[in-house]
Amino acid sequence: MNLAQVRNIGISAHIDSGKTTLSERMLYYTGRIHKIEEVRGDGSGATMDHMELEKERGITITSAATSIEWNGHQINLIDTPGHVDFTVEVERSLRVLDGAVLVLCAVGGVQSQSVTVDRQMKRYHVPRIAFINKMDRTGADAERVCRELREKLHCEAVLMQLPMGAGENFEGVIDLVTMQALYFDGANGETVRSEPIPESLQEAAEEARSEMLEQLAMYSDELMEALLAEEEVSETLIYDVMRRACCQQEVTPVLLGSAYRNKGVQPLLDAVTRFLPSPLQREIGLHTFDGDETLPLKPDPDLPMVGMAFKIVDEPFGQLTYMRLYQGKAQKGQTYINQRTGRKERFSRVLRMHADKREEIDEAVAGDIVAIMGIDSASGDTYAAMPRYGTLESMFVPEPVIEIAVAPASRSDGDKLSKALARFRKEDPTFRVRNDEETGELLIAGMGELHLEVYIERIRREYKVDVEVGAPKVSYREAPTQPVRFDFKHKKQTGGSGQYAHVIGVIEPLPEDTDEDFLFEETIVGGRIPKNYIPSVEKGFRQALAKGPVAEFPVVRCKIVVEDGSYHEVDSSDRAFQICAQGCFREYFPKTRPVLLEPIMRLEVECPEPFQGSVTGDLTSRRGIIVSTDMREGTAVLVAEVPLAETFGYATDLRSMTQGQGTFSMEPACYRRVPPSIQEEIIAARKKNDKQLVGAK
Repeated sequence: MNLAQVRNIGISAHIDSGKTTLSERMLYYTGRIHKIEEVRGDGSGATMDHMELEKERGITITSAATSIEWNGHQINLIDTPGHVDFTVEVERSLRVLDGAVLVLCAVGGVQSQSVTVDRQMKRYHVPRIAFINKMDRTGADAERVCRELREKLHCEAVLMQLPMGAGENFEGVIDLVTMQALYFDGANGETVRSEPIPESLQEAAEEARSEMLEQLAMYSDELMEALLAEEEVSETLIYDVMRRACCQQEVTPVLLGSAYRNKGVQPLLDAVTRFLPSPLQREIGLHTFDGDETLPLKPDPDLPMVGMAFKIVDEPFGQLTYMRLYQGKAQKGQTYINQRTGRKERFSRVLRMHADKREEIDEAVAGDIVAIMGIDSASGDTYAAMPRYGTLESMFVPEPVIEIAVAPASRSDGDKLSKALARFRKEDPTFRVRNDEETGELLIAGMGELHLEVYIERIRREYKVDVEVGAPKVSYREAPTQPVRFDFKHKKQTGGSGQYAHVIGVIEPLPEDTDEDFLFEETIVGGRIPKNYIPSVEKGFRQALAKGPVAEFPVVRCKIVVEDGSYHEVDSSDRAFQICAQGCFREYFPKTRPVLLEPIMRLEVECPEPFQGSVTGDLTSRRGIIVSTDMREGTAVLVAEVPLAETFGYATDLRSMTQGQGTFSMEPACYRRVPPSIQEEIIAARKKNDKQLVGAK
């Protein structure tokens, strides 16, 4: 396999931008499937939406991988979900991809989830192409979407095509590089017809081409000289400059089309092979175990194997581990070492995936994305041919924001429920399970109502367990608001050696915009507390953070500086300093005037203009702050920041307010202080629960 001809790409976008419809067309035009299926939400569905729930709801829940061929290039394609609830699927896919296609709606433009996806692409330095889909919708405006790309995503969007007509009259596109009009003929648009540009559009096309060349001239002296000398610029030079600038994430080529109407997909496939990087052009570093050295990985099949397990699916026949190979080759039947656990594991089967179908292969080489059977790994594990070779940088996993209690309807189903929860927790790092020690309840936490709803539905269907579900609970946090000095001594004398530890220092609040939940510093001089006890002091404070004094929620935005203290030659120990730190925190933290923080969601609501007033009023009544309002072709687009506690059941309320025409999407924005009156209610409810529990016991 020639690696220069390989492309590993993902398709990401806001909800309902047409990602799955686009990937379905790509499969069809590359000959991978012979009949186009649509995303319907009626039980039949697209190839990449292979789960029953996906077909019923008409949404993508899990990312699906497949391999296609186009003009001598092999494209490994991953279709990802749009809902923020399944954001980890996008996160882990982008972590292992070399390029991406950002799909945007020609009417909706850059929406809230587009911003999130853009942030994820930038986090993993993934070059991308933008595809403006749904050009056949009334109100489609490619120019406006390009402007939004520049203003909202701060990327240099370069329009490479012009639409011929828009809305119902959308006929095809003008290629600004070849200066040809492209039409898509045949029952499914499979024949691309190239014609001279219609006279009525010639002037606009020339203007758009010169604008495109001016933008690209910023990235090439040769192109700049050709423009200044008013020479003809060759197609090859334009493609070379665009590829170079795109791979360095300096520009985003923008293409147009309508996947549903089968227009503009083949030029997009050409752009993927032309502009996005091959595995050879991506620089990936391996963190070695001895120090902070980074070892560059080369996609060479003859070097030792290095791969990353980025997604896990538990199946009746065993665990299926999706893996991206960065170096060397993975052979069926060989053993490789999990760098996290140090265990040798045998790759019993190597599979190339096509959604839920698979074909067995003997070996996979660097640059490949395959599935492995026979290994027991976690998401983000690095596999290598040698022990202690190094680890790849792991993926970012957001914290869950919502929690609900679950219990099996009948006791006999307890084991099945445990098995289901253990499986989902292993597959999805954003899905958490814990037992509440006080209530004895089994709590599951996730990224939103839809996230948990889907898992509960899967437990009912896949494990045949009837689950009873409690009301959603919000993950509040506690934070200090003022610094407090502490001086705490832990002394305990019993028969034999006692316990002695003493710490002096200060508890301080961290700024609101910090990413850190907890910072620990020590400025002890002269060995007042021996260095070997310092980790125990930090451990004690960290353990105390799990439950704050306000309402027993985890403590965040807290900094502790230990400045002084004392110890006893005989009675001091690691355990004594741990207990001392915990006791100190319990005694002094309430003096920092702690407050409750609540998760705030960024909500984007689209509704017909006549309903704007009632939707705005409703958001305000939910303690929401309207960030922006925008009008698009009779549709109002509202962006608001609303506390998560006020968003439960919002989907139903919005539908009834807008006669079923309103849609919304939301994502976590930040944590913010709870108003004092509501804080009192939360604390009172918490105390009431505790009393009931004590009574029940």
